[in-house]
Amino acid sequence: MLQTIGLYAVTIVLIIVSLIKNKQKTLKAIKKAWKALENILPQFLGVIVLVGLILAVLNPEAISGIIGSSSGWLGAALASVIGAITLIPGIIAFPTAALLIEGGAGYMQIGAFVSSLMMVGVVTIPVEIKYFGKKTTLIRNSLALVFSFFVAFILGKVMGEI
Repeated sequence: MLQTIGLYAVTIVLIIVSLIKNKQKTLKAIKKAWKALENILPQFLGVIVLVGLILAVLNPEAISGIIGSSSGWLGAALASVIGAITLIPGIIAFPTAALLIEGGAGYMQIGAFVSSLMMVGVVTIPVEIKYFGKKTTLIRNSLALVFSFFVAFILGKVMGEI
C-alpha cells in the first residue's frame, strides 16, 4: 500500500514538473494516454470479468489441480497452449496472471502462460505468414514456444516448484 502511494506521489510530482516545463506537450501527452486507456479498458474489463467468472466457478483446489504447482509440466504445457491461442495485451495479461496465482495457479505454469501469450501468436499466424513468409513464421513461433518452457523452467527453479 505504501509503495503504491509512493508511486502515485512520484507520478504527480513528475507531471507537475512536466507541466511547468512545457504545458502544451504535457496536456497533449495526457490526452494521448487517456485515449489509450479508453481503447484498452473494454478488453481489460472483459478479461477481468472472464477471470472473475473462472475464479468463481473453479475453486482454488480446482485451479491448483489444473495449473497449480502440483500439475507439473502437464499444467505448464496446458497453460502454454492457452497462452499461445489467446490474444491479450500485456497490460491485461499481468493482472490476469496475478489473479490466477492468487487463485492457486503455480508460478511455473503462469510463466509458461504469460511467455507464450506474449511471444507465440497462433491467432496472428495468417498475418505473419503474409508479411514474413511461412518458414520464418513457423520458426519464430516454434522458438517462442520452446522459450516459454525455458521461462517456466527457470521460474519453477527460482520459486522452488521443481
